[in-house]
Amino acid sequence: MKPNIFFTADHHFGHENIIKFSERPFESPEHMNEELIKRWNEKVGVGDTVYHLGDFSLGKPDFTKEILDQLNGNIHLIKGNHEGAALTYPKRFASIRDYHELKIDDPENNNGKQKIILFHYSMRTWNGSHRGVWQLYGHSHGTLPDDEMALSFDVGVDCHDFYPISYEEVKEIMKRKKWTPPFGPRE
Repeated sequence: MKPNIFFTADHHFGHENIIKFSERPFESPEHMNEELIKRWNEKVGVGDTVYHLGDFSLGKPDFTKEILDQLNGNIHLIKGNHEGAALTYPKRFASIRDYHELKIDDPENNNGKQKIILFHYSMRTWNGSHRGVWQLYGHSHGTLPDDEMALSFDVGVDCHDFYPISYEEVKEIMKRKKWTPPFGPRE
């Protein structure tokens, strides 16, 4: 059985002010950290793959290492603007990149693959955006209005009840978009 694939972003582990800034329903940073770890591990199995689209932790390196050691999955980090602590523990990540073009086997697609652009920030256009390529991002903590005409959206925890979101869940969201190919069918 192939591993499940998950996407997430913007955990901000150890960041007290994010509770206020993003109106997170947690009493303290400790409560937030505990709940984020619990929800991650409820969905993500040990052998699963997780693409974390940045802003993993604002805690100190030792604290961040402790958090990373409690999380399931093979984690690929797409760097955000708050990655100092996470980068002190590079061996915990399967890969660390600024940007990634991911191809997922999907027999429902014409060519048997779904291409996804992974970046911390939202883009208005991206490689293949006019050909059905998706773009997943974080950074905005649910403050950007979703563009139903674009195959992109925020996978940050603030938008998904503080859980990582699976490839299948992403696919369902993309199916509801009103995007249509701008150039019509190819001859």
